Amino acid sequence: MDSGSHNSISPTEENYLKAIFKITAGAGLASTNAIAQEMETSPASVSDMIKRLSRKHLIDYEKWKGVSLTKEGRILAITLIRRHRLWEVFLVEKLHFAWDEVHEIAEQLEHIASEKLIERLDEFLGTPKFDPHGDPIPDAEGIFAKRKQVLLSELNALETGVIVGVHEHSTAFLQYLDRMDLVLGAVLKVQEIFEYDGSMRIELENKTSLVLSSKVSQHLFVQRQKP
Repeated sequence: MDSGSHNSISPTEENYLKAIFKITAGAGLASTNAIAQEMETSPASVSDMIKRLSRKHLIDYEKWKGVSLTKEGRILAITLIRRHRLWEVFLVEKLHFAWDEVHEIAEQLEHIASEKLIERLDEFLGTPKFDPHGDPIPDAEGIFAKRKQVLLSELNALETGVIVGVHEHSTAFLQYLDRMDLVLGAVLKVQEIFEYDGSMRIELENKTSLVLSSKVSQHLFVQRQKP
């Protein structure tokens, strides 16, 4: 996927494109406030950046409504996501970093713009479809892998699921999951759902029983298993 010849784009501008893609899930509009929250900056800074990205024809701005990515902006955002997620796979699988350590390093590596490097990296890793957090890696054409997944909170009592991804990437959350053995590939069965607060008691394959808060179950993706 050709990411264009925008050598004049700064890492900060690239990060904004990625943030807008995330907020809009690739389509729709992102408000100034939503972008400010995602980028942890002020709405005034976002307004300045919107002007810069508009001048480069990477976003379309609708007054009072928000911004959307142009075709070129979307291609750039997907290219960045592809690089980021491939680097995360490399860091975890080949350099043995923990999944809670790789995000910030991959944030730096994703700005290396060599297409050849990324294609070699993809090949070296065996063309992975998902990163260490279970997020889909777009292929060279920008197509994201798809799979059937639901939030753990959507399972009913006595249903079984395999953990395939996380909805939150904070270090604290990932470390919590590690401590509880709630890692990708873990099989769990919902034993009971507590009406009071939506928490659930689950059992892992090793017969460990855990009570998970509704917050946790709303941030874990699982694939339903047939009984």
